[in-house]
Amino acid sequence: MSKAAKSISALGLAAALSGGVMAGEAEDRFMQMIDSGEAYSADTLMPLFKQLEPVDLQFMLGTWRGGKFDGGAEPDPLNWYGKRFTSVNDVEPILYPGPDGTLQNYDKLGRAQIREMVFDGQVSAALIYDQQPIIDYFRKVNDDVVIGLGDIKGKPLEFFFHLTRDK
Repeated sequence: MSKAAKSISALGLAAALSGGVMAGEAEDRFMQMIDSGEAYSADTLMPLFKQLEPVDLQFMLGTWRGGKFDGGAEPDPLNWYGKRFTSVNDVEPILYPGPDGTLQNYDKLGRAQIREMVFDGQVSAALIYDQQPIIDYFRKVNDDVVIGLGDIKGKPLEFFFHLTRDK
C-alpha cells in the first residue's frame, strides 16, 4: 500500500470517499487503537469519533477507567484513573488514586454534571464541568467503552480519551 493510501486509510477517509464507513469499522478501529497504546492525532480520531453511536445519560452512570491517545508522551502527575458518574447531577470528572489507594476526585477542577447535548448534529451524553470551561462529549464504542472528546474553551478540539466501564 502506498504512503498516501495508508494516510487516507488511517484518517478513515478511504471508506468515506467510497460511500461511507460502517459504524462497526469505526468501533473496531478504536478498539485496535486503544489496545495498541500508541499515539493518534486528532486528525485521525475525529472522523472515527463522528461515526460512533451516541450514548444516553443512564448509560454513563458508574465508574470508568480512563486512558489517553497520546502514546504515553504526556506526563500524568495525578496518575489519572478515570471518571465516576454517580448521577446526572453528580460527577467526579478527574479521579486519581489517593495515598490510601481509594479513588479521589481532583478537587481543583471541581465536579460536573451530565446532560444530553448536540455535537456535530448528534445528541449524546456530555459532561459539563461546574467550575471549568470544559465539556466532554461521549460516543459509544461498545457496551463497556466510550470515546470522549474534551472541548476546552479557547483551545482546538483535539483532546480525545477513552473510558472503560469498571466491572
